[in-house]
Amino acid sequence: MSKTKCVVRCRECGYLSPKWMGRCPDCGQWNTMTEEAIPDEAHLADRRRQPPEQPQRITQVLTTENQRMSTFIPEFDRVLGGGIVAGSLVLLGGQPGIGKSTLLLKVASNVAKDGQTVLLVTGEESLHQIRLRAERLGALDDNLLILAETDIEQVGHVADELNPAVLIIDSIQTVFHSEIPSPPGNITQLRECTSYINQFAKKRNLPVFIVGHVTKEGAIAGPRVLEHMVDAVLYFESSSNESFRIVRAVKNRFGSTNEIAVFEMKEEGLGEVQNPSSLFLSHRSDGAAGSSIVAIVEGSRSLLVELQALVVSSYLANPRRFTSGMDHHRLSVIIAVLEKRGRLRLENQDIYLNAVGGVRINEPAADLGAAIAIASAYRDFKIAPNLAAIGEVGLGGEVRPVGFVEQRVKEAIKLGFTEIMLPRRAKEEAARVTGGKLIPVGSIGEVLDYLGK
Repeated sequence: MSKTKCVVRCRECGYLSPKWMGRCPDCGQWNTMTEEAIPDEAHLADRRRQPPEQPQRITQVLTTENQRMSTFIPEFDRVLGGGIVAGSLVLLGGQPGIGKSTLLLKVASNVAKDGQTVLLVTGEESLHQIRLRAERLGALDDNLLILAETDIEQVGHVADELNPAVLIIDSIQTVFHSEIPSPPGNITQLRECTSYINQFAKKRNLPVFIVGHVTKEGAIAGPRVLEHMVDAVLYFESSSNESFRIVRAVKNRFGSTNEIAVFEMKEEGLGEVQNPSSLFLSHRSDGAAGSSIVAIVEGSRSLLVELQALVVSSYLANPRRFTSGMDHHRLSVIIAVLEKRGRLRLENQDIYLNAVGGVRINEPAADLGAAIAIASAYRDFKIAPNLAAIGEVGLGGEVRPVGFVEQRVKEAIKLGFTEIMLPRRAKEEAARVTGGKLIPVGSIGEVLDYLGK
């Protein structure tokens, strides 16, 4: 018997090496080099003998009027870009027990109840366990078929016979390709199985969801391999002490990567939160110093989020600067502007800034709210509970306009905020919205003067 040939590959960047190394010489990451088997020449020759696909004129490619299928979960449809695209391969990742299987089982049930066949393949649970979960979620339907199988080729044969509307594989780390001499979960198996599923989905115009486990660093196992091969990558996020879950698109060939979906974990499973702003503000204390409300935009929706700041005297040579949910470098810029343009003495203060609810803020529209929260915490004055802030803070201390001002103001007024502080140059756009008092400001000095401190 011939010995299986192996090569060592970096699972982060794909660098190849004839021997194992603790650190990848290409990307510099530690403990990412994994051994994988090389397919034999006979197997590669069989693949080469397959007849190639013939090119088609783009004008002759057939399309349908409606390329998307609804999951009947509006929040999930929003993250997908409007629904499920035919022939797409979607990777859903997240921590164990966060709700990946629960969400996809609900999606499968909804599509099945619409009269279409759905095939759910499990490599982790028994059919009995899935039945119990389906009963708890109210997801029982004759059009929902479940299969306990880990051989990816057998899964393909069954899907060919059933011709389902949607295929779900839970999870990609448990399936294997029989022609690859590596255990399930190996980097080679991940790549080959995902490639097989991708080709299968494209040829049959079949939408496929695959579940991916995450590493201890919080990334999907084999991230650079899987993320480049699929059409969309969705991450399940959750704060350890909160009941709600956030599904965020980090890659989407058919929609925006700025969309999020908010769900709440209940006894009967995941329930969508149609008004996330009210959820993020539900436990806010109106009389506390260092608390401000900012209006951010995630994809096509506007959200109101509470920012909390704490400023205390430091006993360290280098005071702490800690932020959660906001870029650390952005916090440093805001602190510098408050010191230089707002005349606040913050050089010997520990400063903590937190976006409540585990929300990640990736846009500068929250700068003004962060500056107000820090100033309030430092001077220990209360901010009006009905005040929301919108605006970017420049290095010169100026308050700069941001996009979607009208949309942000509408959301704030809808939730009962009657005073909106915003850049002076954005007043004309915001004036189209009625029902609230606009407070235009041009600099951080004007902001502090208005607050009366």
